[in-house]
Amino acid sequence: MKIKALVLNLAVAVVALIVLFPLLWMLSVSLMPTGAAANFPPPLIPRTITLDHYRDLFVGQGMGRYMWNSFALATLATVLALSFTVPAGYAFAKLNFKGRERIFQLLVGALVIPAQIGTLPLFLMLKGMGLVNTYAGALVPWLASIFGLFLVRQYSLSIPDEMLEAARIDGASEGQIFRRVVLPTLQPIIVTLGLFVFLGSWNDFLWPLIILTDQSNYTLPVALAALSREHVQDIEMMMAGAVVTVAPVLILFLALQRYYIRGMLAGSVKG
Repeated sequence: MKIKALVLNLAVAVVALIVLFPLLWMLSVSLMPTGAAANFPPPLIPRTITLDHYRDLFVGQGMGRYMWNSFALATLATVLALSFTVPAGYAFAKLNFKGRERIFQLLVGALVIPAQIGTLPLFLMLKGMGLVNTYAGALVPWLASIFGLFLVRQYSLSIPDEMLEAARIDGASEGQIFRRVVLPTLQPIIVTLGLFVFLGSWNDFLWPLIILTDQSNYTLPVALAALSREHVQDIEMMMAGAVVTVAPVLILFLALQRYYIRGMLAGSVKG
């Protein structure tokens, strides 16, 4: 058994190293002097550590502005998505209204339609409303996610009906039940959905590229793509930009991963 456990742990360590290697090499290259990564074979560890590329990104390239744009958009997208999706998911699970199941089946069926198909119609709609090149236009696709609605609905099914009925018998309104009973119970799936939305908005490239035409409004992924066209040979600066883009969301995910895992597991108990 000890040998089996040792082999299993060794296999897990090897897989973890393979997965982490690109991230570690990205960080290593970002600390190398300009041109060092172009040597053959490429060095794994910088002989001389420098922060010049990070300094150039924030001082010379205005990366701080783009990081703030990404943070503001991702935060607003998360707050708005949770505000719309959590009550709707709970309603589809526990509130009786005409056509509930039919509407939910129709929404779930829409999950098979690629999101890119709706990009052009949505852009034309927002253009007619004057929301092109605005943060409001960039937030629209995140307001109500069908996948998020499905997650919250599946998790809400695990709330005992007896708990809700007891609250109603005690005289609590539906709003009070939602705030005092439902929201605390839904905490794991709320954190999970919040992470999904924040990470998705932070990493989104296509929609901000389409809707935000002014460079000052660019998010980090769009700004990094524009920067790569100007500094295509500067591998070290590109890796520094990638570290700046990846590090915040990686730290956020690691900090909240226990809630994320609990929400994903508990949400699959009932269907």
